[in-house]
Amino acid sequence: MCGIVAYIGNKPAFPILINGLKRLEYRGYDSAGVALYENSGLNVLKKEGKVAALEAFAVDKASDSTLGIAHTRWATHGAPNDVNAHPHLSADGSLAIIHNGIIENYHSIKAELHDKGYAFESDTDTEVLVTFIQDIRDTHNLSFEDAVITSLSKVIGAYAIVVINQDNPDQMIAARKGSPMVIGLGDGEYFIASDATPIVEFTKDVIYLNDEEIAIIQRDGYRITNTSNVPLIPSIQKLDIQLEALEKGGYEHFMLKEIFGQPESIADCMRGRLNARERKLTLGGIREYANKLVNAEKITILGCGTSWHAGLVAEYILEDICRIPVEVEYASEFRYRNPVIKEGDIIIAISQSGETADTLAAIELAKSKGAIVFGVVNAVGSSIARATHEGAYLHAGPEIGVASTKAFTGQLTVLTMIALKVGYLKGTITESQYGDLLYELESIPKKVAQALETDKRIQEISAKFKDATNCLYLGRGYNFPVALEGALKLKEISYIHAEGYPAAEMKHGPIALIDENMPVVFIATRDSSYEKIISNIQEVKSRKGKVIAIVSQHDEEIERMADFTIEVPSSHEALMPLISVIPLQLLSYHIAIMRGCNVDQPRNLAKSVTVE
Repeated sequence: MCGIVAYIGNKPAFPILINGLKRLEYRGYDSAGVALYENSGLNVLKKEGKVAALEAFAVDKASDSTLGIAHTRWATHGAPNDVNAHPHLSADGSLAIIHNGIIENYHSIKAELHDKGYAFESDTDTEVLVTFIQDIRDTHNLSFEDAVITSLSKVIGAYAIVVINQDNPDQMIAARKGSPMVIGLGDGEYFIASDATPIVEFTKDVIYLNDEEIAIIQRDGYRITNTSNVPLIPSIQKLDIQLEALEKGGYEHFMLKEIFGQPESIADCMRGRLNARERKLTLGGIREYANKLVNAEKITILGCGTSWHAGLVAEYILEDICRIPVEVEYASEFRYRNPVIKEGDIIIAISQSGETADTLAAIELAKSKGAIVFGVVNAVGSSIARATHEGAYLHAGPEIGVASTKAFTGQLTVLTMIALKVGYLKGTITESQYGDLLYELESIPKKVAQALETDKRIQEISAKFKDATNCLYLGRGYNFPVALEGALKLKEISYIHAEGYPAAEMKHGPIALIDENMPVVFIATRDSSYEKIISNIQEVKSRKGKVIAIVSQHDEEIERMADFTIEVPSSHEALMPLISVIPLQLLSYHIAIMRGCNVDQPRNLAKSVTVE
């Protein structure tokens, strides 16, 4: 991990590479570097810290070379420092590589290379890989291309790599297995990146490499092969990303832009799919397997982090509306516990990036057992989108902030539409209920916009709790997963310890933590659990806890009990998570800003977790 950019063409590579790394900063990283082809060899420049530090260090050391590779690293093997930063050179300095992923058998390869007399400067598996390529080339007298192909047939693990060779200024080789890679086709130039964000300003024509595919890119053309050296015909696709979506658009941070962009992003999720007036809901991505969903005996939902929370909300909706049993699994645990999967079972995999390594691995396991897998992803052309049988894109636009906001509400929107469609086809909701829910869902963007009007109130509350060291988030029913998501957001970006619980579970342990210094956030909108949540608030207040309550408009009862209330518009109980989560996103954002935290790039986190 975490970001790759490479360029070959007719322009100076360094400015393109640096700009590309800045576009990839949202993925999270701890060091950065570039390697440029020069007449005297390969010039490698790298630095621990931010891309700005690399740029300042390299600006007077970089040449006008028109071939180069660049990388932002999120440490897996070895500490974050200049030495472990990518790119890495082979032992003889003739090859340079950038790499996302993990080479699982690098220990044994490194031992073999040690026995041959090779020494290593870094602690990384990546330096081992590039030296392994050199050794295979030299030992077997192979071409650069054949050496890369041969070495990849012998390594175990995940990789997206780009390798350049000091003996050939007109070629670079890229390959992937389990880690994303896209190739941009320009006018006499080629771009390689982990995702499309560094490419979109130069070209709309791209190729998404599939697993075990290798791209040999020359200045005058390219070809795609696989690890068996079989030529392949690539599919050229058009990017559907606007450059302005990658800019802050006047907001101080991407996260704030994305929070305030949710009325539009939720509407985009529904655009062309939902027409409440005509009682129409069209989901082309599930059409072929709709009957399988309707007749499913059980649905298993897979996700990680925020996507797992979206799956928990979907569990409530699917069971309530469709009367189908649902299990929600951490994708990272699913394949390690020998799950019971039968042929024809239904799996729904949720991922913003569409590249989450744990979720991809779980998908492959499920498919190997004969399951039918639906994907709910945001990134068009992503690995999960291509690995699943069918599914639905969020169409929420690029999410740059590491802490997911608009992708979460986009996931909820798509999953709700799936539940409504299946429930209607199955007959578990009436025509009248179906129409009412379509109308309520269509009104959600307007209600989210109203919820965003609480921003000033939330800033005032944030100022009072910015120095807290712990926080509890409590909710019931549909709002329990929202409590989990609110706690996760606070942890991710403010570094305050926070935990989400079902409100009734407070008495089974967490209540011991409550005192006058403990802020407790209740999601307490009017629903079927309203009277119970009032009792929970009273229990906290009797122990001097500080209560912040997300409530329905004009709720005078909770206002009398809570220390602070934040009012949001009402909707159908199943749709309230789309609204009640908005104040929690704003609360975490403002607390983090007041604590001086980097909300767009929280420490130790990566946007797309492409390694297990």
